[in-house]
Amino acid sequence: MGACAPQRLQLLSIGMTRELVHYEVLGAVARFTLDDAPANGYSHEMMLQLDACVLRARFDDAVQVIVITGAGEKFFCAGANIDGLAAMTQSFKYNFCLHANETLLRLEQTPKLVIAALNGHCVGGGLEIALACDFRVMRTGGGKLGLPEVALGVLPGTGGTQRLARLVGKARALELMVQGRTMAPNEGLLLGLLTAIFEASDFQTAVLEYARSFCTPGKAAMAVGLIKRAVQSGAEVPLESGLALERELQARLFASGDARRGLDAFLNKTKPEFEGC
Repeated sequence: MGACAPQRLQLLSIGMTRELVHYEVLGAVARFTLDDAPANGYSHEMMLQLDACVLRARFDDAVQVIVITGAGEKFFCAGANIDGLAAMTQSFKYNFCLHANETLLRLEQTPKLVIAALNGHCVGGGLEIALACDFRVMRTGGGKLGLPEVALGVLPGTGGTQRLARLVGKARALELMVQGRTMAPNEGLLLGLLTAIFEASDFQTAVLEYARSFCTPGKAAMAVGLIKRAVQSGAEVPLESGLALERELQARLFASGDARRGLDAFLNKTKPEFEGC
């Protein structure tokens, strides 16, 4: 199959009839596209498909970076489908949130960079998905960012209260969530919510170029992935435990071919050609 040929995600056999997350491989980049018009709001079915995509990309050695984006130009994701939530029993709501937490943790702990390409409004649960990604990039004039759940009498329940506080600090995160206000991309960049803003004219192409900058042969993809693991897991444990994790991951890298290629290139004053192993 060609590098840019889309691969259809096989739907799980639990009554789903629509493909709500498109999976395609573009060279070393796997792109997931959330697709449920008009606002790409996520349902349990969409989260199950996103979960399957995460595992599929995790186990594919050819995939080095994951990009998550939304279909269309107006919305990345407007959060959970409110109509669907209203129809759920209390028990189902709890398990729906639990599974969403587990899916985003899997995304966060996968040793491959994950980039949220915010093509439009990214609010509520949509921002919570993006917060579980390593980098968030948005197009100029792309829409609003925020966690406005307080206006519905609830809290951001898919990791928002935890990840936003870790990203921008407790006081600022608390203020944003209790105000329930949304912000433009420029403010998101200043706060550290966004990593970069790209021009709108060819946003998806710019995102792919950005994603490929972390792939072989220019970057040692295995080292990139393990740096992510050291940061994500190390930040949640005492310093001594984080340093122990760092040492173990470094030992794995020292035993890799890419470490030999990198060190040899440095000594010979040449440009390394990494292979990801």
